[in-house]
Amino acid sequence: MIEMKRNVTLGLFVASAIVLHIIEFILPTTLLFPGAKLGLANIITLLVLIDYGFVDCLKVVLMRIILSSLLSGTFFTISFWLSLAGGILSLLIMGYLYYNFQEQFSLIGISVLGAASHNLAQIGMAFLLIENWRIIFYLPYLLLLSLPTGVFVALVVMQLKKYLQ
Repeated sequence: MIEMKRNVTLGLFVASAIVLHIIEFILPTTLLFPGAKLGLANIITLLVLIDYGFVDCLKVVLMRIILSSLLSGTFFTISFWLSLAGGILSLLIMGYLYYNFQEQFSLIGISVLGAASHNLAQIGMAFLLIENWRIIFYLPYLLLLSLPTGVFVALVVMQLKKYLQ
């Protein structure tokens, strides 16, 4: 019974992350930084990482990426591979920092570094897919944007933690 409750809860987290991802997919991007997003689905990623652990969070991230790409029609497109690379590296970095350096890094620091690693992985994957080294010039802008988006995600998670306890 406890395992079923856990699976249902994780399923609700997957559904929530998909809804946030699709909302973000629908929102227009800025002309200043085309393709830049807030990373709303990362709210769920960070929340699940903290409350349920790395393995369950990996399941949620993978299910969110696969299902949301199927729903938005981007499965196995460049967008899918960018999302997969960003989601996996971001989770690895955030998980490593959260479980090994929690005293040195606040939740905001972990989230910002997760956002930065997400952008780094996306640029790396884009470089591999389009085989054009000039894509690297976009990285400083994305890294700059990872600061406010990472802070935003962490602040939302901290507020959610208050209400979910």
